[in-house]
Amino acid sequence: MNTNNPAARPTRIRYQVLFLIFVNVVINYMDRSNLAVAASAIGKEFQFSPVQMGLIFSAFSWTYLLFQIPGGILVNRFAPRVLYAISLISWSLATVLQGFARGFASLFGLRMVTGALEAPAFPINNRVVSSWFPMQERASAIAVYTSGQFLGLAFLMPVLSRIQLQAGWKGLFVITGLIGVVWGLVWYFFYRDPLQHKKANKAELAHIEKGGGLLNNQPDNNAKRAFQWSDLREVLSHRKLWGIYLGQFAVNGALWFFLTWFPKYLVDYRGMDFIQSGYWASVPYLAAFAGVLSSGFLSDYLVRRGVPLARARKWPIIAGLLLSVCIVGANYVHTPGWIILFMSVSFFGVGFASITWIFVSTLAPKHLIDITGGVFNFIGQLSGIIVPIVIGFLASGGNFAPALMFIAVLGALGACSYIFLVGNVERVAAGTSSEQ
Repeated sequence: MNTNNPAARPTRIRYQVLFLIFVNVVINYMDRSNLAVAASAIGKEFQFSPVQMGLIFSAFSWTYLLFQIPGGILVNRFAPRVLYAISLISWSLATVLQGFARGFASLFGLRMVTGALEAPAFPINNRVVSSWFPMQERASAIAVYTSGQFLGLAFLMPVLSRIQLQAGWKGLFVITGLIGVVWGLVWYFFYRDPLQHKKANKAELAHIEKGGGLLNNQPDNNAKRAFQWSDLREVLSHRKLWGIYLGQFAVNGALWFFLTWFPKYLVDYRGMDFIQSGYWASVPYLAAFAGVLSSGFLSDYLVRRGVPLARARKWPIIAGLLLSVCIVGANYVHTPGWIILFMSVSFFGVGFASITWIFVSTLAPKHLIDITGGVFNFIGQLSGIIVPIVIGFLASGGNFAPALMFIAVLGALGACSYIFLVGNVERVAAGTSSEQ
């Protein structure tokens, strides 16, 4: 092969696609976390109790959870270009409407609508990366787009706080929603699947396919295969898959604390100034960003160095979940610096464990990756319902320490699920017993 011939060298269009997904994730999490920034102001205006606030924090996840499996089915039937654009623009419009909420019922209902419309997002992310990236680059790709939830929020927390200061909490929802509408149009005009992308040359497509990228695993090719209940039974019958499902619940448990209660915890329970808390809150997100990137690239590096796949993929997740237990240290310190230090170490661990999506495409039967992703996200998002509500009850007496202990216990249990349930990292064979 003549490597001096530009046509013979693989193009790098997959990295442009990865950038688009990264921005999608930033907007996705901006519209999840804007409520956390506005929570203190909303709680004061409507006189919400901690329990009511916990219920509102959980509202997004009720429908996000219920629509995960239907979302996985939709991803299997519609092209990512169209489905993602519809989903993104729709949930952004629902975010705008949250700025006009008049009380508990309307805000709770609009958060539920937002959750339902965001449901297909991460199954689409997983499909796009499985299509565009070979196996040896996939953990890094997942780490990059997953980092969008942390890096974006690290810089957005102070910005969102400033927007609320200038425009009020209602203006915060309107502005963040309109940003999503514009970006949804950008996605539609610029994204294409690998075989339809005019700028991806044959060398890049060959590189992707040779490395295990699922070039032909596109929605149009699979649309004729109708959903079967036996598919759902299949992905619920394997111990390995249950290991990653429960592990995802634990990872998301800590994440949802930071997406919901964390700013309110700093302001209302640790006495920090609202604007000051916005800057302090950005530090753990930067730590999580460093964690997720270092985890993904370290995992791929270990694979290339010949480390067994089980160790290269599982060790970062187990180590990250164990680090997340450090959140309990904030119960025993009183200065902002020390509080943020323990929070940062814990959130670094959450980021370090956040390459869990790699196990969906690695372990699931090839023809059931989408439905496995839906179940994986469904069980993971149970934490988005349970954790905010439990924290609301645990903190209702004015003491937040039991809530942080609860998050720490989840992290320890998640590490155990990867140690004892996942076992060897190898693709599950359809029709085998749950012990295999």
